[in-house]
Amino acid sequence: MPQSTASEIRRSTASETRPVASPGAPAGPVWRRSTTGRALGLIACLGVLAVVLLLSLAIGAKSIPPHSAFDALFHFDGSDEELVVRQQRFPRTALGLEVGVALGLAGALMQALTRNPLADPGILGVNSGASAAVAVAVGFLGLNGTLSYVWFAFAGAALVSVVVYALGSAGRTAATPVRLALAGTAVTAALTAFTSAVLLLKPDAFDQFRYWNVGSVVGRDASVIWQVMPFVTVGAVLALGLGRSLNALALGEDSGRALGVRPGRTRALGALAVTLLCGAATAAVGPIGFVGLVVPHLARFLTGPDQRWVLPYSAVLAPALLVGSDVLGRVVARPGEVEVGIVTAFLGAPVFIALARGGRISQL
Repeated sequence: MPQSTASEIRRSTASETRPVASPGAPAGPVWRRSTTGRALGLIACLGVLAVVLLLSLAIGAKSIPPHSAFDALFHFDGSDEELVVRQQRFPRTALGLEVGVALGLAGALMQALTRNPLADPGILGVNSGASAAVAVAVGFLGLNGTLSYVWFAFAGAALVSVVVYALGSAGRTAATPVRLALAGTAVTAALTAFTSAVLLLKPDAFDQFRYWNVGSVVGRDASVIWQVMPFVTVGAVLALGLGRSLNALALGEDSGRALGVRPGRTRALGALAVTLLCGAATAAVGPIGFVGLVVPHLARFLTGPDQRWVLPYSAVLAPALLVGSDVLGRVVARPGEVEVGIVTAFLGAPVFIALARGGRISQL
């Protein structure tokens, strides 16, 4: 880690309000240097999220005035518009909010734990591991429903996380960002082939898995929200509670121990949080990529490297991006729709290419 970045985190951890920017890092807004400014920025992000959620209730095959869509949540008279809002758009929006929080926190945690700016549940193969496990559950065990999927998604996500890190750190050199990304790409390719083989062997499971694998919040039953909520809640609480420890570890393990942090415990809790968040999100809506990659970079641009702020910003900005992508998918293909997983891939792929080609990855 560059010395200036370490100095910035050290000052932030000590509650000073004028961190020094890393050489070559985006300057970012001036207000990010004060606690009050960061808090106001977070409130502004919450306002953006509220607007996006309202647009999600109002926009679709049939547009509804935003005030009417909002009123439909509290005053029900049986009209067609209110039925559409209550039975279709509200569950879809709430699920997008829940999954967005999970993916944003998971991406920020992965990037902090691995010190890899390219870390993302999709790029590092976590989503593919969950998908492969769900394919086995559907194809060979005949399971159906989110509660059945979620445990397999957890197991697949956890196993692939270990495998990718082991491959990326094998040999004499450390687990660099590029090596981890390449290991994740290789594991993803292998698991994609395995998943395709399972579905070819079990044609009856193909339609069911295809509906899930596209990465969509459309058509999910409202009960899915409540089924995955306990896992997302526990994962989010764990993630948000690790901010100070992650700041200390960013200074190095020795410095972290000197500040009273136990690196092994922090990594174990972080891995548990990532598994819960990724497993629950993937089980609920299928694999959705790039949300966990893009959002933490935007959060760090707005707040600086202090994880106590990066994590909550990510938890707010990620659902805004996910739900906003879902709204965009409804608009660009009217009267049809483009699934949210496809939209996020179009938006996130250029960012990934830019990060991979940049000469200052280690300083992001």
